[in-house]
Amino acid sequence: MNKEKLQKIANQLVFSGKGILAADESTPTCTKRFSEIGLESTAFSRNEYRDMLFTTPSLEKYISGIIMFDETIRQNTINSNIPFPKYLEQKGILTGIKVDTGAKNLAGKNEEKITEGLDNLKERLIEYKDLGASFAKWRAVITIKDNSMPSKTCIYANAHALARYASLCQENDLVPIVEPEIIMDGKHDIKKCYEVTKNVLKVVFEELSLFDVFLEGIVLKPNMIICGKDCQNSCSNDPKKVADLTIQCLTESVPKSVPGVAFLSGGQSSNIATLHLDLMNKECQKKNNKKNWNLTFSFGRALQQDSLNSWKEKIIEKSQEKLLFRVKTNSLACQGLIN
Repeated sequence: MNKEKLQKIANQLVFSGKGILAADESTPTCTKRFSEIGLESTAFSRNEYRDMLFTTPSLEKYISGIIMFDETIRQNTINSNIPFPKYLEQKGILTGIKVDTGAKNLAGKNEEKITEGLDNLKERLIEYKDLGASFAKWRAVITIKDNSMPSKTCIYANAHALARYASLCQENDLVPIVEPEIIMDGKHDIKKCYEVTKNVLKVVFEELSLFDVFLEGIVLKPNMIICGKDCQNSCSNDPKKVADLTIQCLTESVPKSVPGVAFLSGGQSSNIATLHLDLMNKECQKKNNKKNWNLTFSFGRALQQDSLNSWKEKIIEKSQEKLLFRVKTNSLACQGLIN
C-alpha cells in the first residue's frame, strides 16, 4: 500500500470546488433511461452518450473524477479513438470504476439486500488499474421499514463487505469510495433516517478499522439525512433541517482523518440535491470557517438528467451545455457560493 499515493488521489477527488460524476449505470439501467427518451440502447449508442458527457469542454474545471461501468472503461472517444481513461487523464480528471456486482437478496432476511462482488475482486482491481483506474466504488443498500429494518445482520454484513472491498482496493493502490446508502424508499421520517444513518456509519468505520483501512486514503459517499419519499410528514420543504441534521450526523460518526465526503443524490431532484449541498457548506462556513471534511458531490442522475433529456435530439453542444450548467452549479454549492 502506497499511503502517500492514496492520500494524494483522495484529496484530488474531494478538492474544493470539484465533484465526482457518477456515470457507472449498468447496461440494464442505461437501457431503461434511454427507452424513456425513445433511444435504442446498444454498445455504440451508450458509447456515444458517454463520449458526449466526457468530452464536454471545461468539464475538468468542476469535475475531479468520473466513475464508470465495466463496459465504459473499455471504450474510446468517438472522434479521436482514445481510451476514455487516457483521454480524461489528459484533462486532469481521474477515472473510477464500479466494482460491486449489485445488491442481491440477503439470505434469511426478507426484503433486505447484500452487495456482492468480492469474488475475484483482487484480480479485477489489478485489471482495472491497468486500464487506467485510480479509484473504485462499492455501494451498499440499506432499507428502512417500520421497526424491523434494517436488521443488525444487514448492517454488519454490508459494512463487512465494504471494509473488505476497501482493504483490497488500497492493497492495489486504488482509492475506495465507501458508499453506504440508506435509500429514500419508505415512510420513515427524517429522525429515523438520522438514527439509522448514524448507526450504519458507526458500524462501517468499526469494520474499516478492523481491516486496517487507511482512512486518509478513502472517500465517503453517504446519503443526506432526508425522510422517506412516502413519509406523511414530509421534510421536503425544510432544506435547512436536512442540512443541519446531515452535518450533525457526520460530526458524530465520521473520523476527521477522512479527507472528504462526496454525497450521493439518492433520488432527490437536481435542484434540491444542490440546494442541500449549498446549505451544508454555508452552515459549516458560518460556524468556524474550518470544515472537518470537504463536502462535495458524487451525483449521477442529478448531474445527467437534463443532459440526457436533451440527448434525444443528438445535438452534442446542447446536451453538453446542460451538463456543464449542472456541474458548475454544484461546484458553487460545495463552496457555499449559491446566492
